[in-house]
Amino acid sequence: MSDKMLFIYNPHAGMAKIRSNLLDIIDIFAKAGFEVTVFPTQGQGDAIEAVIHRHDGFDLIACSGGDGTLDEVVTGMLRCEKKIPIGYVPAGSTNDFARSIKIPRNMLKAAEVIVDGRKEAFDMGKFNHDYFVYVAAFGLFTDVSYETKQDMKNTFGHLAYIIEAAIRLPQVKTYHMRVEYDSGFLEDDFLFGMISNSLSVGGIQSITGPDVYLDDGLFEVTLIRNPVQLQDFTDIAADIISGSDDNQFIINFKTRKIKFIADEEVPWTLDGEYGGRPKVAELVNLNKCIEMIVPADTEIPCLGKEKML
Repeated sequence: MSDKMLFIYNPHAGMAKIRSNLLDIIDIFAKAGFEVTVFPTQGQGDAIEAVIHRHDGFDLIACSGGDGTLDEVVTGMLRCEKKIPIGYVPAGSTNDFARSIKIPRNMLKAAEVIVDGRKEAFDMGKFNHDYFVYVAAFGLFTDVSYETKQDMKNTFGHLAYIIEAAIRLPQVKTYHMRVEYDSGFLEDDFLFGMISNSLSVGGIQSITGPDVYLDDGLFEVTLIRNPVQLQDFTDIAADIISGSDDNQFIINFKTRKIKFIADEEVPWTLDGEYGGRPKVAELVNLNKCIEMIVPADTEIPCLGKEKML
């Protein structure tokens, strides 16, 4: 009997390039012996509902879209009792998680990975009652990804985020927070916070720091204190991009769980999508809770150290 696959795709992601590849992708799945059921999303949250209500009876869930689409598929799966492996054909503007786990940018090659690859278990994050794949963040420009209109993303690609960020520069805001984590706590005014499980965020490699593993049960945390002078902003940006930890305003550490208690509502983004405005945010690393398909013969450096020995 053929294995059954549910293929969920976002027809608008990444300049809508799925449209010119869809039949070839399905053909790759069919030739590999899969009986494919196709579900195109029509709006936000559709992929979550599709996984929750349609997953029963399928051997594999495949999806195509940007980081937001993958986030929804993983969220839907984590809300189900039964866990099914997930395959991913990246089609967005950034595709940070796909880059981390060596999934090809070429859509047809990514589809071939789904049918020929191997399963690996990855950590995911819980954010209050929601979930995220690789990054939760607040503060400086973190709303850019979900506030930037889809047609602008389709026209300008990654440049659309830069344009939107430049427009928002005068609106920079800080938040007073108490932060509690595995080995202690701190309290300060923060310009930015990022809790990640990825080798890149926003297309920037190494921004999450050294020794990042996506299956070790730990988040990488970056917090930026409120700088005093304009020059401090420049130094902070340079140090983040270069991966330097020699900056008095930047705090980096690893933790399994973390809690933010703010004086006011704080807007968060989860995998580039709007994550709400809680005053209290609790984040927990869900160790190796989701299986994904990765290239069969490619070393994945971000997997646990025991796999590299």
